Amino acid sequence: MRERGIVSAAAQEEELQFEASLRPRTLAEFTGQTKLKENLAIAIEAARRRGEAMDHVLLYGPPGLGKTTLASIVSAELGVGFEQTSGPILQKKLDLTGILSHIRARQVFFIDEIHRLMPDVEEMLYAALEDFRIDILVGSGPGARTHSLPIPRFTAIGATTRLGLVSAPLRGRFGLVLRLRHYEPEELTAIVRRSASLLQVNIDKSGAEEIARRSRGTPRIANRLLRRVRDYAEVRADGIVNEEVARTALDLLEVDRFGLDEIDQKIMLTILDKYRGGPVGLNTIAASIDEEPDTIEEVYEPYLLQLGFIDRTPRGRVATDRAFEYFGVKRRMRDNPQKTLF
Repeated sequence: MRERGIVSAAAQEEELQFEASLRPRTLAEFTGQTKLKENLAIAIEAARRRGEAMDHVLLYGPPGLGKTTLASIVSAELGVGFEQTSGPILQKKLDLTGILSHIRARQVFFIDEIHRLMPDVEEMLYAALEDFRIDILVGSGPGARTHSLPIPRFTAIGATTRLGLVSAPLRGRFGLVLRLRHYEPEELTAIVRRSASLLQVNIDKSGAEEIARRSRGTPRIANRLLRRVRDYAEVRADGIVNEEVARTALDLLEVDRFGLDEIDQKIMLTILDKYRGGPVGLNTIAASIDEEPDTIEEVYEPYLLQLGFIDRTPRGRVATDRAFEYFGVKRRMRDNPQKTLF
């Protein structure tokens, strides 16, 4: 879930440290994503045996599923250094040149939000990924010259929530393109129990299952809910988390049995009630609930699609019969401007 409002830098740093403390360090500790892990394990072992840099990897999927964690695990499994940046940070060619000129052999270079790279920076990255060189322009005008600076072979790992915005030339330079899916409740239960053990939270299986059911198939949300439930249990339930305690705490947080929060419900009720089930455009929904279209499309919509509450059509978003039933909204017929001729 995304917290609204202005969050202090200290609070953001604390949240990042909390998430980092719960991250698995090896593929064996990483729960879920079975086929993806198998593909990565084969690529890692092959690179180790040959003593070479692993092929470049592009990870895509909704936020909070473990893309950054997997990148750091690849680095640890290969026993090499780890350099991290993101698309919005690399605003100029010089920013990328500074990183790549200091890169070490076989090192993992992780680029989060790779779909947000500036066009000129992306073009510079092509040569680095394919030919392992940096092209530097020296001088200007008719006397300008291009110098190619060779760099050691390295492994680039890109992460994106929107694969469609990654250009075909960039996508084609990644040897492995792997999709992260939402997690099953059983997988999330295992993740919650592992995190609870690391946080020394007294939780039983039913309590972990209740948190898992309301975590939107996302480990990051599961760990955040666990943290809130832990606080409630320490204050109101002698520090013990069972199904009843977890349910009461999550109800207090207004997280329903599907993990839908206030924003999810605003999106659905806008479509169901205000626009009679749709179709309605994404920008219209965003304006109606005072939210960014990108946030709705990247954070909220994938899970609503997975639940079968909405469909995407060429004319816009449409609510399903299941959504009308779950939210208790009676379907109303849309006005038909055309008169029926008899």
